Amino acid sequence: MNVPLDRVAVVMISTVGNAVHTLPVVNSLKAHRPDSRITWIMQPGSAALVRGHPAVDEVVVFDRTRGAAGFAALRKALAGHRFDVALNLQAYFKSGVATAFTGAPVRVGYDRARARDLTWLFSTGRLPPRPRGHVQDEFLEFLEFLGVPVRLEWGLEPTEEERARYAALLPDAAGPTVAMVVGTTKEEKEWPAERYAALADRIGGELGGRTILVGGRSQREESAAEYIRGTASHPPLDLREWDLRRLAYLLSRADVLVSPDTGPLHVGVALGTPTVALMGHTNPRRYGPYRRFGELLVDAFGDPGEDYPIDAPNRAGRMERITVEQVMEKVDLALRRYRSVSPEGHVSP
Repeated sequence: MNVPLDRVAVVMISTVGNAVHTLPVVNSLKAHRPDSRITWIMQPGSAALVRGHPAVDEVVVFDRTRGAAGFAALRKALAGHRFDVALNLQAYFKSGVATAFTGAPVRVGYDRARARDLTWLFSTGRLPPRPRGHVQDEFLEFLEFLGVPVRLEWGLEPTEEERARYAALLPDAAGPTVAMVVGTTKEEKEWPAERYAALADRIGGELGGRTILVGGRSQREESAAEYIRGTASHPPLDLREWDLRRLAYLLSRADVLVSPDTGPLHVGVALGTPTVALMGHTNPRRYGPYRRFGELLVDAFGDPGEDYPIDAPNRAGRMERITVEQVMEKVDLALRRYRSVSPEGHVSP
């Protein structure tokens, strides 16, 4: 579609993971038109990850938890803007309203089959109908629609200033560093705390490595971290904090990341940190690590030999299928395969 790209609004007001998946879109747009101005409408929690990103000229925060007041604040924040095109990467009513608030003459969204909550009503242009794919691939369809070449780049690496700011958190160590994420926004996606404790002991005892806890400080994360540190003979260093740039730094330093399906998992993959994904509740084919570290995935979503479809819905009670032995095998594989790739043990796209 031939549309002006001088002023682009990107609407993605969802999770940290989806913010990560949006980055190749904004990077590709900026590489295609370096003089374009890209405004990203997003929720407060994810904004800290990308504010200051070289491909993002402006972040407009939409706090959807405020209800009508949040919508009013967003409308006011966008009142002085003029956009050529708005891209609605979500399929929810709230994102459709946010897209309408941009006032862009061209508003691109999903086809009717994939647009939930009547979001197709807010679009003047729609992606061609396609079967469901990985979330990242669906976001990249917007570039194809606009005729913009894809650059599969995220640009989440810590800056030199951030490296200096956070360096004291993680001194150099002789053995490997394995980061562990213990919490998500949904309890059904989490791995039992006692198994993280057992994994920390095996990493410390068998590999001479250290483990660190990264992520947020929700009530469940606090409880899990307290249990792990109080139970493990080799307790992990607790470095959790509500600071996404600090998280990016820590994951850039880790040799391996072990994580369920949550935002830090996708941050780690984007950084090239070898990532052991623990997936049972959500579908790995749609939400798993994108094009990297597939051999490190622990897939408890499907039954042995099952060829489940990419649009298979969430499945309950699967995370407890994942054993410590399975995860330890993947950690060992990650260290053997990737640790010598670069000084930090990371791989390029």
